[in-house]
Amino acid sequence: MEIGRVGVWHPMVGKAPAAEGRRAAARIEELGYGSIWVNEGWGSKEPFAAAAILLAATERIAVGTGIANLWARDATAMAAGAVTVTDGHHDRFLLGVGVSHGPLVARRGHDYTKPLTTMRTYLDAMDEAYKILPDAEFPTLLAALRPKMLELSRDRADGAHTYFVPPEHTAQARAILGAGRLLIPEQAVVLESDPARARAIARTHMAYYLTLPNYLNNLRTLGYTDADFAGGGSDRLADAIVAWGDQAAIAERVQAHLDAGADHVAVQPLSADVPDLADALTQLTRLAPAFGL
Repeated sequence: MEIGRVGVWHPMVGKAPAAEGRRAAARIEELGYGSIWVNEGWGSKEPFAAAAILLAATERIAVGTGIANLWARDATAMAAGAVTVTDGHHDRFLLGVGVSHGPLVARRGHDYTKPLTTMRTYLDAMDEAYKILPDAEFPTLLAALRPKMLELSRDRADGAHTYFVPPEHTAQARAILGAGRLLIPEQAVVLESDPARARAIARTHMAYYLTLPNYLNNLRTLGYTDADFAGGGSDRLADAIVAWGDQAAIAERVQAHLDAGADHVAVQPLSADVPDLADALTQLTRLAPAFGL
C-alpha cells in the first residue's frame, strides 16, 4: 500500500451527505493526498459504510477508520467489516481500532474499566474470527497514546494511529514501536497567521478534547499541567496541538512529525466555528504544494 507522506483527517468527509463526501474525496485524491480518515464519534456515520462510499468514489487514495470503536460492534463484526471493505477495494483500506473514551463509552451503556485488557481480549477474538472469514490483507492500527497501548500496537497490530499529539509524542511512540511498524499521527492545522485568531480557532477545537482524561493524562506525561488545560488551553498548548501560520509553517510541523518517526501524517484543517468541509478543501488546496504533492 502506497499512501505517501501526507493524508487527510476530517470529520465531515465521512459525516457529510454522501454526494458531498464523494466530491470531497475525489478532490482530495486529485490534490495528491495519500489517505482519508473517517472517524466514529458521537453522531458520526457508521465508519465501514462511510469508508466504502469514499473508496467507491475514488481510484487511488486509501481510506482508514480513525477510529472504529470496539464498543460499537463485537470483534467478529469488526473483522468482517474490514474484510468486506478490503474485498471491494484491495490495498486501499486501513483498519484503525480503538477503545474510545470513558464518557463516550458510558453513553453506549458499557463499562470502560481496563481498556488495555479489553483491547487485548478483543484482538484475540478478531484473530479467531479471521480463521473463518475470507482471506484479506490490510494494515491494522490501534488508537494509542500511552506506552502500554503502544506496546500492544507493536506486538499485536501493524502499528498505531495517534491523535491530539505534538511531534514530541511521535518521537516517544516511535521509540516504543521500533522499526517496521506504522505510525500515523493526526495533526490539526489552520492557515491563519494572526496569532490571536489562530489560537482562538485552536481553542475551539481543543475544548472538547480537554474534557477527556485520556488526552489530559497523555499531555501530562509530555510536561503539560492543569494550568495549560485551563481557559480552553494555554498558548503553549494551543501552539503544540494546532499547527498554524502560512503554508511553510504548517509544512514544517508535518515534517517535524516525519522527522520524529511518523510514516504518514493525517492533517485536519480547522475552521473558525464548526468543522467546515468546503473551507477544509480550500486549505488543503493551498497546502498541497507545500507538502510536495
